[in-house]
Amino acid sequence: MFGVARLIRSLRGPAAQDVARRADSYGLPGGTWVAPGALRTVMAGIGTTLDEGTTCAELTRIVAGRFGCSAAVMRVHGVTVSGYESIAGDPDVLPDARWAAGVARDTTSPAVDGRGEQHVAQSGVGRARPALCVPLATGEHRYGILVCARDGGHFTHTEADLFALLAERAASHIRHAREHAEVSRTAGDLQRALRAEPGRPHPNLDVATRYLPAGKRALVGGDWCETVRLHFGRTLLVVGDVMGHGVEAAVDMTAYRSDLRSLAAADLPPHRILRRLDDMAAREPGRRPATCLIARVDPVRGQMTLAGAGHLPPVVISGQGETSSLPVLVGPPLGTGFGGYEATTYRLDEAQTLLMFTDGLVERRGEDIDVSLDRLARIRFAPAARVESVLDTVLARLVARHAEDDVAVLAARPSHVERR
Repeated sequence: MFGVARLIRSLRGPAAQDVARRADSYGLPGGTWVAPGALRTVMAGIGTTLDEGTTCAELTRIVAGRFGCSAAVMRVHGVTVSGYESIAGDPDVLPDARWAAGVARDTTSPAVDGRGEQHVAQSGVGRARPALCVPLATGEHRYGILVCARDGGHFTHTEADLFALLAERAASHIRHAREHAEVSRTAGDLQRALRAEPGRPHPNLDVATRYLPAGKRALVGGDWCETVRLHFGRTLLVVGDVMGHGVEAAVDMTAYRSDLRSLAAADLPPHRILRRLDDMAAREPGRRPATCLIARVDPVRGQMTLAGAGHLPPVVISGQGETSSLPVLVGPPLGTGFGGYEATTYRLDEAQTLLMFTDGLVERRGEDIDVSLDRLARIRFAPAARVESVLDTVLARLVARHAEDDVAVLAARPSHVERR
């Protein structure tokens, strides 16, 4: 940072007038780089986001605009060097990209050597044209180079010092951007690992599921759907909602799903599965509470058995496309340890579609839940619509893609089966 110290000293003596004179000679506003406040303002314009490309564009735009030159960045990723990026000014003024790439690969090359000589590239017509290459580096981390060129005189030491200061500022933000991108990739991989697809139901039951996480960054949250094959042509359908959002809720969601699959193998009725899930969750102090709705569907007998733990009731869509709610005896959420779950049995024939969902599908901020459920009840579906079409319709009509909470929804309808 000797160049910065030299710049500060220049602000304290007669040399400040020379800095202003050189700025004027390149078409710069007199004194632009003399005032420390102006320098801080310019530097604040670099790194306004966590996007690496945006930071590079901010750097070259400021350099080109303030110094009357053309500027571009070559980024380095491992052994890979990009071509010219974020070009500001006339690209024809820039040196041959192959020469600049060689400088970018040479991690030992300084911006200006010990004798004060600049890196000089040859133009396409064989005429020497001055070009300055400044490392985009902070500490031991090097992210590429800033390439500056212009027709006319050489760059001064003061300009080279300022380029280095701005490039270091940009490099610091590029480092943060790459670290953020790496963390985001890791979080995305974790979320994809947590987002297990539901199992396959029996062929006698058509099932479709959708999951929409709240927000733009999350891939998974605490809402989930599950289907488990049982004996004698029956299928267990489950929709659950863990308190909270993001990866933390998804971790607990995975625990609930794992416990559910284990309990389903014992072929317990829905209310007893909830009782066991509640017990298991209550013994883990750190696990978040969750709501849950379970339906054991038996297409052969044309019936389903429902039990809920603090969850909204499902709806049934008739063959004519009309919607009606199914009352369910709802116990407390899972993880409270209170128990008290009961089951209710209904008919379900081949013309009817069962719709199960989490509250994110219908709830709206500041609105009574009865109003929200009534909005769903007013939706009319095409007669005998396929389960995928049912989900498309309900998600579109309720504008679920802009919901403030995670949304999980499941539609199921018996296929053609022989009744016993």
